[in-house]
Amino acid sequence: MQTKSEEIKGYIERITFQSEETGFTVARLKESGKRDLTVVVGTMSSIQEGEVVVCQGFWKSDKNFGWQFQVTDYQVELPSTIAGIQKYLGSGMIKGIGSVFAERIVQYFGKDTLKIIDESPDELIEVDGIGKKRVSTIKMHWKEQRAIRNLMMFLQAQSISPMYAHKIYKRYGDESISRIQANPYHLSKDIYGIGFKTADQIAQKLGILKDADERIDAGVEFVLFELSNRGHTCYPIPEFLEASRKLLEVERDKIEKRLTEIQLNYRIFIDTLGGEEEFIWLMGIYNAEKGIVNTIKKLLSAPPSFAVKNLPQTLHTVQRQLLIELAAQQKTAVEQSLTKKMQIITGGPGTGKSTITKVILAIAKQYTSKILLAAPTGRAAKRLSQVTGYQAQTIHSLLEFDFSINGFKRNSTNPLNAELIIVDEASMIDTLLMFNLLKAIPYNAHVVFVGDIDQLPSVGAGNVLRDFIFSKTLPITRLTEIFRQAASSKIITSAHKINHGMMPNLAIEKESDFFFIEEDDVEKINLLIRDLVNHRLPKRYGFDAFHDIQVLSPMKRGVIGTHQLNETLQKTLNPSFDPLQKYGRRFHEKDKVMQMVNNYDKNVFNGDVGRIVSINREDDEMRVKFDNQVVTYDFSELDQLVLAYAVSVHKYQGSECPCIVMPIHTTHFNLLFKNLLYTGMTRGKKLVIIVGTKKALAIAIKNNRVSKRHTGLKHVLMGEMGNGEPVELGLFGKKVKILDWKTEIGAAVSH
Repeated sequence: MQTKSEEIKGYIERITFQSEETGFTVARLKESGKRDLTVVVGTMSSIQEGEVVVCQGFWKSDKNFGWQFQVTDYQVELPSTIAGIQKYLGSGMIKGIGSVFAERIVQYFGKDTLKIIDESPDELIEVDGIGKKRVSTIKMHWKEQRAIRNLMMFLQAQSISPMYAHKIYKRYGDESISRIQANPYHLSKDIYGIGFKTADQIAQKLGILKDADERIDAGVEFVLFELSNRGHTCYPIPEFLEASRKLLEVERDKIEKRLTEIQLNYRIFIDTLGGEEEFIWLMGIYNAEKGIVNTIKKLLSAPPSFAVKNLPQTLHTVQRQLLIELAAQQKTAVEQSLTKKMQIITGGPGTGKSTITKVILAIAKQYTSKILLAAPTGRAAKRLSQVTGYQAQTIHSLLEFDFSINGFKRNSTNPLNAELIIVDEASMIDTLLMFNLLKAIPYNAHVVFVGDIDQLPSVGAGNVLRDFIFSKTLPITRLTEIFRQAASSKIITSAHKINHGMMPNLAIEKESDFFFIEEDDVEKINLLIRDLVNHRLPKRYGFDAFHDIQVLSPMKRGVIGTHQLNETLQKTLNPSFDPLQKYGRRFHEKDKVMQMVNNYDKNVFNGDVGRIVSINREDDEMRVKFDNQVVTYDFSELDQLVLAYAVSVHKYQGSECPCIVMPIHTTHFNLLFKNLLYTGMTRGKKLVIIVGTKKALAIAIKNNRVSKRHTGLKHVLMGEMGNGEPVELGLFGKKVKILDWKTEIGAAVSH
């Protein structure tokens, strides 16, 4: 039974536990005149070690931990004792002051320390080891800390997690509280990790009505943003209204009435896709789809910068020089790439896409030195460089992001200096990135997109490569023949069987590069994967557990989801007794991590994998090495990173690894798709091991349904550029129809 409210006062000796998500805290309080420390518990997100707190609450007895003081309200005061001040400064709450400098500063200034930092911080330079740069850092973060503390208290009063306070302050500065009070819904657009529901919770506390215009407008844009995160560039109006109604809990007619006003403000667009049904877009994505088509039209209508003379003889000569013999489909792809302004080459593993690229480059370099190669990810670009011998870049690097304009430097007014551009892994390019890429390409250049249409689509909104192909308006070569060397790989033959809806040969072959290990118990699968990664594969094949092996899983949750597998593998491969806990995650030095969002400032992008180099608690910084660059993260930015011992198949698209280990089980039922299994398998270069059940494997292979993405690009292409007939492709003057749309692709991939 709760007793009457009491008040206690003391300084925080140590914080035993503090949840960044909820602010729930367990701390030890040193009360004046008491020898033993008092255990205080409650929501106290803003407290720091060394601070003096006045707590209101009541005593209670916990059966496991004894007597505790349950805090219902509290006020914070700055510490006044030497011990308290040193504890306070050494807690890491002020960047630039850790435990070492805290001790030096307090020894030098004594009880006047906090007054010095507050009123005359330049005097800190008198302390041994503190230079001008550190003084500047301390001054900035002392000011920030006070503002962030006030922001934390404000968020806590709205029952909102204080974990976002640093991010909000970084975006809004000293205006943070006033900006939130003016329109809390901007948080869901401006702050990564804050969704509509969190912003709405603040709005409700501030008295904004459920049917207020600003609430409905924010809800409409949030629903469209969430749909774009699921891959849709547009969405049918009836289904969209129902989703908005569920989110906002207001009548549909009120939402419909606001759509007209929002469209007048150029934030959304509503149109049909050739039929009677209306669709809705975010304006930026609508403009991107229209822009893609307009740019392609200009590109195709402009004369090329160079023309290859006597192409048949040139191709024959290059084949002899490279000691290769191209198949008919490959010759067609080369010819189209050098005679047409835009060419799409699609095919599975082992069908010769890399060989075609090398031949195109060998011929083109005789006519131009202005050749650019690109891919969506760093790893894909690196692989393209290794295969071709030419320098390749990520598309983001190629386009040169500029913070002063919040966009790419390379565009229609400042195009790329190129006459031939080859882009690999084109299935990964989403609508917005494709628009930005195309408008930066000179109209006189040849453009070649290479990709595998049967892989998973882009993580971002759109299904661009599929829309290009299914519009039947652009020159396309589909490669279907597996070549002899590739046919000896069980990875490749099994992947193609899966792609055609057939069960691969699961019999154990000693020297094979593909193995299936049958196990039904998910706990045993988890432990089996741990044993494979930590012991069996390194011992048998010499693989490095961090660099040469990647675990892929179809889902995040569950015993064999990425979360649990990461926890298991982190404990096994890289244990630590001093982890950094942020945003509900544990980070250890040397951990394998993945970037989850594009960060142009740091030049790291969604899906990039790196290793933690160092964790600096003194300066609240973590350094991560991605390929050839080391990136510094402030602790407030660590929600951009997750452990990457195990990652989703989607996130690993465009990357390759010597060895792939992938669980597949009926507990993954909702994610057992053929293209997901196919994509995961084709990430392995030397070895692929699937652990799970034959039943789950069979379900995935038979499930040729592709998750439908609503897009407008195919419709616009067909309306603007053609009559929907298959493109006739020439082979040295002969008309050759190389793609039978009805029989070869058919309904297996519906759109």
